[in-house]
Amino acid sequence: MDEQSAWDGRTYYNEPQLRPAPFNNVLVGSYIFLAGVSGAAQLLATVLDNAHGPVAASTVRRGRYLAMLAPILGTLCLILDLHTPRRFYNMLRLIKATSPMSLGSWGLAGFSATSAGTALLQFTADRLRYSWLLGLARITQVPAALTGAFMGTYTASLLSATSTPVWAAAPRNLAVRFASSAVASAAAALRLAERTDRRRRDLDSIAVAALAVELAATLASEQAECQARSGHASRKRTPEPMVIPLALLLASLVLPGRLGRTVSAVGSLASLGVGLAMRISVLHRGDQSARQPHRSLRFAQFDNLPRA
Repeated sequence: MDEQSAWDGRTYYNEPQLRPAPFNNVLVGSYIFLAGVSGAAQLLATVLDNAHGPVAASTVRRGRYLAMLAPILGTLCLILDLHTPRRFYNMLRLIKATSPMSLGSWGLAGFSATSAGTALLQFTADRLRYSWLLGLARITQVPAALTGAFMGTYTASLLSATSTPVWAAAPRNLAVRFASSAVASAAAALRLAERTDRRRRDLDSIAVAALAVELAATLASEQAECQARSGHASRKRTPEPMVIPLALLLASLVLPGRLGRTVSAVGSLASLGVGLAMRISVLHRGDQSARQPHRSLRFAQFDNLPRA
């Protein structure tokens, strides 16, 4: 029996089974994007600092400053989205290991503190020429990078913990999408201000690899969502709006040497735009699936079936 003949579309009082998320998709999507870019920028800066040292000093400096996007602009997006903005501190009243929201709030606080300390040490060392301050920055950047890696993935866990079909159908794939997109966006942002050709090529390579992983995870998420909707794997998939932009973006960055610096720079800007659009698209599609009972009920039935 197919999906249409199994259910005629009626629900109690003509209401959907689930309610869509109460937050503003643009504000929250922007926060998720900024959190990913900031965390990945801190992580890349730490890796480059340990791998190349003074040779990559300018890129490391920009990565540490770029990491301040989430503590400043990202936190502002969260506060603006709250129905009662002045009660933002309530999210820090306790630590609950089973709550992605609680862990995320404390993760953001820890990342903000360590990243701000690292950026302040970098800024002071640049102005006063004290090399020992850079030594301290190399110490504080380690916990900043660890919490930065957390920033790029915890938002996927937060969304997947709900009953919204699009978000909960493939939690691992969603985490991979967010993490890889964060790395691609951070590499693209750092590449825009890079002056050396060698470092540009390195950052382009990182962006291309991350986008390839994101594209594969997007296709896998599409298949998992289709399976959750119909109860079995199907060749007729639900179109994922980000597949074509990701494929075109990946193609534009694969040959930066042949196409030139200008096209590579445009590709980096496009990578940032696609990264933001992907988060907003995921939130929007999640709301759509919550409003459609035939999707949420089918997903609930499929999710409770014994797995092989």
